[in-house]
This record gives sequence, structure tokens and C-alpha cells, in this order.
Amino acid sequence: MSPRMDREAFCRQSNVVVVAGKGGVGKTTVTAALARMAADIGLEVLVVELDDAGGLPVLFGRDAAFDYGETVLYQPPGGGRVRGRVITPDEALVGYLEEHGLRRVAKRLVSTGVLEVVATAIPGIREVLVLGKVKQLERSGTSDLIVLDAPAAGHAVTFLTSALGLMDAARSGPLRVQAQEVVELLRDPARCQVMLVSLPEETPVNELIETAYRFEDLVGVALAPVIVNACYPVRTHLLADPVAAAEAANADPPGSAEAARLTAAARFRATRQDLQAIQLERLAAGLPLPQLLLPYQFNADLGPEQLGALSEAFGAAIDALSAEAAA
Repeated sequence: MSPRMDREAFCRQSNVVVVAGKGGVGKTTVTAALARMAADIGLEVLVVELDDAGGLPVLFGRDAAFDYGETVLYQPPGGGRVRGRVITPDEALVGYLEEHGLRRVAKRLVSTGVLEVVATAIPGIREVLVLGKVKQLERSGTSDLIVLDAPAAGHAVTFLTSALGLMDAARSGPLRVQAQEVVELLRDPARCQVMLVSLPEETPVNELIETAYRFEDLVGVALAPVIVNACYPVRTHLLADPVAAAEAANADPPGSAEAARLTAAARFRATRQDLQAIQLERLAAGLPLPQLLLPYQFNADLGPEQLGALSEAFGAAIDALSAEAAA
């Protein structure tokens, strides 16, 4: 099977991918990298953000943010496309009521703040409204892949378990139907999977392992391969003597002060590399899922160039995983 087919099969495993993880691990960056990689192989991708667009537009080189209306973020020559939109509970409620012929009532409810009262009285309704809209988008078939940039890990569990709580609270009626259909979406691996993101560090790895089992136990959602973001490239020469290395390369040897600085920097990097390997082993032992490693980007700000590198690294990691499985 060609790399293109490997990547396409990976992207078509599920209609919806929920990207989740501890805050600060790069969920939005991974969301964008997955979306761009899928678009580059010709797929129609919709990225869903909650509350606001965050840093997603910048990653695609867009100056303006986007909102409830869909915006094209990326369109490669091959025919794929990445669209983005924001889904908030207020807008999801308006859409839901409008579809049931209650446009005037919907706008009045939102403008008067009634949703806040309803959300307090019925826990979980906000999340179910948003997930219900995602379910509707998934059913429409207008996208090959929907990528949802979920809240940080602890909130993501609440976000995805809300429909179960609402099913218990509402014994009948349209709210229960909506919640039940959301649960059906989440528990069907052909329709929805969760992709967890971590850094190769102790605290994010610990939280990812805990979150993974909570997702499986409380939600019943299928887990995609784990993304380990910001991995340092493995170097085998870090403990080499700088003077000897320069001589072997026919270069001018560094002075004693420079050689000392180079040695200190190399030792720091070697220590970081060893710690990274330990955390990857811990993650593999604690959570028996395939790992896809994305490289650390040595840039203060990430934009289209870095996103392109991450997207290609994402695809290469899928190719390697496919080759390993075939071996």
C-alpha cells in the first residue's frame, strides 16, 4: 500500500476526531497538522473550535479569526480543503430551534440570557447542544473528516460525558433524543474517536494515561493512536569531545571556553534526550496504544511553514506505523 493510501486510511478511520490533552501540550497545533495532512491527500476537512478560533488561523497564515460561519483556511492544489468554524452553546441553541421552526423564539432566548438559567437548571445542556451540532455536521456528509479541538483534558472528560448525565436527567422528549444520539456518535468508533496529545514529559504523560482510561470507562469512546508532540530529534554524537570532533571534520578547533560551553550544552541536550526516552517508555507501558511522534519546532512563533513540517511529520509517522504493522 502506498504512503498516500496509508494516510488516507488513517484519516478515514472515523468521521470525527476529538483532539484532547492537558493544556499546553499543543492540541490546537496537532489539530491543524492533522487537518492539513488530510487536506493534502485530497480530503475535505472541517475543523471545529469551541468559544473562539484561538491560534488556529495564524497556523494557516490567516490574519482574521473566524466564527460560526465556515471559513476556508487552507486549499492545496490537489483538491482537498480545510474549513474552520466555531460552535458555541448559544449559536448551537439558535440553530437547533431554527431547525424546528422557532427562529424568533431562539433569538429572544439568547438575547435575554435565558440559556444561562437553563444551563444552571439542566447540567450538561451546553455540551450536548455543541455536540449535537457536531453530530448534525457529521451526518450531513459534507466533510470527509471533522476535527474537534476539545477543551483541556479534565474539562474534555466532562464535555464528553455530559450527554450521559442528560440522558439520566431527561427521561423523554427532544433533549433526551438529542443526548442519546450524541452518545451513539461517541460510542461508534467508525463515527468518532478521541486522539490524545501529550508532551514527552512526566506530568503530561501521567495525565494522558489517566484521561485515556477515564474516556474509555466513562464515555466508552474509542482511542486513536497517541500523539506525542514536541519530541527532540535523537542525536548520537552529543557526548563527543568538541575538539576531537572539529579535528575529525577538518574544521578549526574551538577554544577552551567555547569547547566548555559546547560540552555543557551537549550534556544538557543528552539529559533531555534520555528523559524523553524514559517518558515514551512509561507512556507505552501505561497505555498500550501506538504512538505518533511529532518533532519539536525551534521557533518562537508557529506559522504555515512550521505547520507544513508538522503535517509532513504526521504523515511520515503514519507511514512508519503502517510499515511496522506490516512487518
